[in-house]
Amino acid sequence: MKQGTSRTPTPEQQAELEKLAALDDEAVDTSDAPELSDWTGAKRGMFYRPVKRQLTLRLDADVVDWFKTQAASGDGYQTRINRALREYVQQQFRPNRRSKG
Repeated sequence: MKQGTSRTPTPEQQAELEKLAALDDEAVDTSDAPELSDWTGAKRGMFYRPVKRQLTLRLDADVVDWFKTQAASGDGYQTRINRALREYVQQQFRPNRRSKG
């Protein structure tokens, strides 16, 4: 994933940012961005991209072959392996629903 470059704001931009930060919420004109009350078409996490770490991982050939043969919305096999691992990790952190005792 290509990381964008962040530039230091110019003195004029910095002054404008400080001026905006000092405004009270009531002083900000939001008329051109009305509040959205219907979220039925919203997509969760659309712009979130988790940090990825490149590494070498040895997996059994049959496991890799299985993930490569699965057709799921055009995702690559590495994405599917990552999703399976994430689901496993999330299951490990779910509270046990059975009461002890």
